[in-house]
Amino acid sequence: MKLRSKILEINPGKPIVFINEKDAKAAKIHPTDLVKLEIGKRAIYGEAAIDNVNIKPGEIGLSGEFLSINISQGELIEVVPAATPESVRYIKKKMKGEKLKKVEIESLIKDIVDRKLRDIEISAFVTALEIHGLDMDETASLTIAMAETGDMLDIDRKPIMDVHSIGGVPGNKTNMIVVPIVAAAGLTIPKTSSRAITSAAGTADVMETLANVTFSLDEIKRIVEKVGGCLVWGGALNLAPADDLTIHVERALSVDPTGLMLASIMSKKYAMGAQYVLIDIPTGKGVKVENLDQARSLAKDFIELGKRLGQYVEVAITYGGQPVGHMVGPALEARELMETLISGKGPGSLVEKATGLAGIILEMGGVAPAGMGKKMAREILESGKAYEKMKEIIEAQAGDPNIKPEDIPIGDKTYTFVAPTSGYITGIDNRAITAIARQAGAPEDKGAGLKLYVKVGEKVKEGDPLFTIYAESETRLDQAIVVARRSEPIKIEGMVLQRIGNI
Repeated sequence: MKLRSKILEINPGKPIVFINEKDAKAAKIHPTDLVKLEIGKRAIYGEAAIDNVNIKPGEIGLSGEFLSINISQGELIEVVPAATPESVRYIKKKMKGEKLKKVEIESLIKDIVDRKLRDIEISAFVTALEIHGLDMDETASLTIAMAETGDMLDIDRKPIMDVHSIGGVPGNKTNMIVVPIVAAAGLTIPKTSSRAITSAAGTADVMETLANVTFSLDEIKRIVEKVGGCLVWGGALNLAPADDLTIHVERALSVDPTGLMLASIMSKKYAMGAQYVLIDIPTGKGVKVENLDQARSLAKDFIELGKRLGQYVEVAITYGGQPVGHMVGPALEARELMETLISGKGPGSLVEKATGLAGIILEMGGVAPAGMGKKMAREILESGKAYEKMKEIIEAQAGDPNIKPEDIPIGDKTYTFVAPTSGYITGIDNRAITAIARQAGAPEDKGAGLKLYVKVGEKVKEGDPLFTIYAESETRLDQAIVVARRSEPIKIEGMVLQRIGNI
């Protein structure tokens, strides 16, 4: 059946094909069926929806997701029900706990990217991985398939380094100090990062307060070959496109299968051409990996997967029991990291972690002797060379290289919580801190977040400030205050925990 295209100004997040009920009956197309659209020699796919209000007989409505395929209004399109892809059989195979072959995984990932699999089928695949897992053969095949179905970056400057934190710690702007240190040492480090999913600020959110983060692969190549590094948003690139489609489902199901997580991270490193990869696994209460045994097991998986991909991987298990630095939220974190780069000094947790991670990369890249990387990284930071390199990166990414911390706007609506009693800080709840910052508006409101005045182990007196919430609206501030009062983000205890008398 041939129908005329009608591009609709809606973006439901997946390609939807809207068809009049009369045409749907004639073509034997039912709601949620997979539909094949043939345009010349091209074949594209979408999910069917019945619409008798906006779509007349003889028309086919296409959601905004089809715009990138260059379909023009009124174009004549052949519309037919799509056959069930062979990869559905592979999903059922995994649902039974059976091992998938390399060719089956490749077919499955290609069908995800080509939109031949609907969300319900992708959900079944993700659920099967959560229940039955993947062995290392399957994980390696999945990683390569995810990378090779998207774009690949080829940078002439070698060796190419990369660093990735699996996240979960508020205020973790560490990699924005690691990248300029590593690039200042002469190594190449094209860093793609995500926006926040559940945190108060992703690296891309923080960098966006200083410079543009959205570039094409060709633009990234030019930036990196000019200044040695970049800090860009990976979501603007066609890197491992199947990853975005599976993440969408993972979020809805609140699951994160280990094999899929490994493939998600490493496929993007593989696509960026990274030869040496450092994985940061923060460990502690309130983060993704809460104990050392889990961290060590995950570390072994990353290292083994790297071997199979031809990459040298090291893992740093880092302390994640409380926020890094004192600031949480995009603009506040940008201020703190710029203050650190400009002065060469900063909060102990931020400087220690950044120079520790950068030091490992310097040793991996062969520019620092074994055991001397951290010392070299600290010297690059304290000498101002890292700041100068950051200025180059900001300028290359169309930002103001001379921006000062106080130039970065932060929320002007504030509220400070104080210590209700004297004692010692015995705990800071990462999840509560993140929840407060997000309720205040972060990361969408760049100026929202909070500033911490205390860290675990410090002594406070009654009335001393504990943290200040920043928001861009009174409503958001009030909502964040309610969350802060309901939770106990900072725990204060005296040295005497309990008194027991003579019985």
